[in-house]
Amino acid sequence: MQLLTLNGDWRMKRTDDNEWIDAVVPGSVFNDLLRAGKMEDPFYRDNEMAALELTKFDYEYERSFEADEALLARDVVLLRCEGLDTLCEVFINGRLALDADNMHRTYETNVKEMLRAGLNEIRVVIRSATRFAIDKDKELHLSSCADAVPGISHLRKAHSMFGWDWGPKLPDAGIWRDISIRGYDRGRIDDVYITQDHEADAVRLDVRIDVERWLPNAELTVHTVLEAPDGTVSERKAIAEAAPLGGALLSFDIANPELWWPHNYGRQPLYTLRVILQSEAGVADERTLRIGLRTLTVRQEKDEWGESFEFVVNGRGIFAMGANYIPEDNVFGRLTPARTERLLQSCAEANFNCIRVWGGGYYPDDSFYDACDRLGLIVWQDHLYACGTYDFNDAFRESIRRETIDNVKRIRHHASLGIWSGNNELEYAWANWGWTERYGEKQREDYLRQFEQFLPELNAEHDPGTFYWRSSPSSYGGIDEPNLASVGDMHYWDVWHGRKPIAEYRTLFPRFMSEFGLQSFPSLKTVETFTLPEDRNIFSYVMEAHQKNGTGNEKILYYISEYFKYPKDFESLLYVSQLIQAEGMRVGVEHWRRNRAGAWARSIGS
Repeated sequence: MQLLTLNGDWRMKRTDDNEWIDAVVPGSVFNDLLRAGKMEDPFYRDNEMAALELTKFDYEYERSFEADEALLARDVVLLRCEGLDTLCEVFINGRLALDADNMHRTYETNVKEMLRAGLNEIRVVIRSATRFAIDKDKELHLSSCADAVPGISHLRKAHSMFGWDWGPKLPDAGIWRDISIRGYDRGRIDDVYITQDHEADAVRLDVRIDVERWLPNAELTVHTVLEAPDGTVSERKAIAEAAPLGGALLSFDIANPELWWPHNYGRQPLYTLRVILQSEAGVADERTLRIGLRTLTVRQEKDEWGESFEFVVNGRGIFAMGANYIPEDNVFGRLTPARTERLLQSCAEANFNCIRVWGGGYYPDDSFYDACDRLGLIVWQDHLYACGTYDFNDAFRESIRRETIDNVKRIRHHASLGIWSGNNELEYAWANWGWTERYGEKQREDYLRQFEQFLPELNAEHDPGTFYWRSSPSSYGGIDEPNLASVGDMHYWDVWHGRKPIAEYRTLFPRFMSEFGLQSFPSLKTVETFTLPEDRNIFSYVMEAHQKNGTGNEKILYYISEYFKYPKDFESLLYVSQLIQAEGMRVGVEHWRRNRAGAWARSIGS
């Protein structure tokens, strides 16, 4: 395989402008505009509204690159785009190479006939997702988060980029992940699927390699190399099946395996698997995966309290301790693996053993899951649907089918992956938010088809070894009381949204609490980064503009009044709000930790 990366220096501009500015790929429109001084800090004062207006324009990126004769002589030359956000047209030498409409997909297309030896041009046009969503909402209204730009359920783009009750309306865009051209001869590795069979003091590792071949008579050999944590190496070889999408199955029998455990339950040893595809001309393709040997599932067993819901790793019940992961920055060009690593390291230092990738964001980069593998953080992975209704038409179904396959295949080998969940709060919404009356039986039936038939079947086809959960929260499915404490997982927001006292947490005995919380103001140091001195009053225009919950300030003051006298000044008010948040977290966490023992011991496994 010959790799030509297109990452690095590009230039970009608004399509209705003549002035080009320097750009960096992977990156984003906001990041490039900020670097060029073409937009103000979107978090400062009320700049969010001006930044939102910038998203109503189209943008274009371009660069030149050299393609040598060796690349053009390859059997197949693919353009691979691992992150296009979202409505994008890609042109090579003036010819349309691909038309993208899904931020969460990886796009590939054969561009061999579009390339020429020497200098080539690539151009990416990014259409306004904001304008598209608003226009589509006028055609067909689909519910979404009440705090977001309308129409976002028509788009496969991280929903929270358009605003949430905790975040601003800043839908950045751009070429946000790697883009490259890859030349192949004979064939390439299409997929690697690993399964584990555990017995006492032994693990059988089956590695299924699917090979895509372009020359039917070419002999392709699959060579696998497994390196144990102690450096011991095992190798296997096989001839790939002679079919357009053939492959091979290779197995390793591992005696005395070093098992992977969640954080604070044991170590996290990782094995390295290299898969090499060879032809008579040499190495055609290769792939490297890091895996952990473990069994990991969710146990649901009926008992006198209802039905258990717990991760079980290597036969041991795990009491999950962690938090929900939302996008780290609205400016996607500032996301880096090092930044995410620091965040996840902090999670481990706080004694997390689990992290939920919330369904209103995006599927994280490979480096996120690599870090969770190393740190022992079980990943609860939502599919990317949250608080919205969807038009389950043929085009949408095909788009999410490809999106799901791309990401399930990419993520499934990770030791940290513990669960796939269909969505965030959609079953709960259909049960409790009056959606049937507002949106009708057709969209309700679409929900059931998408999340209780289509997605679970797709997951079962491509990752049958990982537990699938239809929604979060859910109990029995079928939109039947989805937020019970006695069955499934639970979201609880009556403390905060419902203004119930913090002590109300002590009345709940959920089998798995996957969401709860209490808001606070940020520290003064943070507030000073986005305000002027005259803004530093929680009822100022700027402070209220940064409060994304409609009655959030009122709720914070209510909870402060339950514990404290009114603070003496602005800085004290910020600090006391954080004490209230800490108290809320303490009461809930300590109560549920206490109740994993005693009468709950059988179901929790402690």
